[in-house]
Amino acid sequence: MSENPMPELPEVETTRKGLIPALVGETFSKVDVRSSGLRFPFPRNLSSKIQNRRVISINRRAKYLLICLEGDLVLLIHLGMSGRMRVFIKGDKIPPIDKHDHLIFRTLCGTEVRFNDARRFGALDLVSAKKLNTHPLICDLGPEPLSESFNGTLLAERIIEKKTNIKAALLDQKTIAGIGNIYACEALYYANLSPRRAAYTIQGKRADRLASSIQGVLKAAIKAGGSSLRDFRQSDGGLGYFQHQFAVYGREGELCPRCKAANHNQGCVNRTVQNGRSTFYCSCWQR
Repeated sequence: MSENPMPELPEVETTRKGLIPALVGETFSKVDVRSSGLRFPFPRNLSSKIQNRRVISINRRAKYLLICLEGDLVLLIHLGMSGRMRVFIKGDKIPPIDKHDHLIFRTLCGTEVRFNDARRFGALDLVSAKKLNTHPLICDLGPEPLSESFNGTLLAERIIEKKTNIKAALLDQKTIAGIGNIYACEALYYANLSPRRAAYTIQGKRADRLASSIQGVLKAAIKAGGSSLRDFRQSDGGLGYFQHQFAVYGREGELCPRCKAANHNQGCVNRTVQNGRSTFYCSCWQR
């Protein structure tokens, strides 16, 4: 595949879980700022602003990491296309600093977290907790698909007026937050829905099936540590494994799991391009 899949909700959630034991309760001693910025400039005097501040919690909103610090400050981080947060605990064999290690967070206990981003599409900002929900990167995001309130009824409400295809609707972060190309393809497969189907036609039982499959696919991906296709690595440097469970994504010309179980002898997974992105789907099951 020529595309560069960026970290989606499961990869960001996997990163969040990896950062929690390393940072929560610890205090930043300094930040080595090794470049002027990524997608946009880093905050001025970043190191002095977070020095001696304790990490209270690490949360996630869509594809954004939220590192909450005492003093009502939040580090808002987006991994972009190739970003990763690598953790080194005191006593680890720490490799030499890489030219793409743009920020190195250090704690009083000796932990080191490197924000590495080769393609430089990531982002970091320091935000007042009171103003977080109005931040330009956050304010227009749709509901979280793993929240208790997300179900078929809510999904149907979000797409009832959308004339675009359902695949494009799922990728619109204002509709639902955190879903990207990989998991949209997989969720539509398990919901038996064609990616070409008009979004507004997915109501009632179809919406229930899609909401359920979205949650199921995301939860399975998080359990597997996300998907490592090109750049993504977990915070300990390990690979995610969900790519080995793909039903359709990246499997053009192959049999999907259900067609394989039915002993079909011809590949059912097709690839098409929608809105500039590859879409993979089963020609037998998805309508």
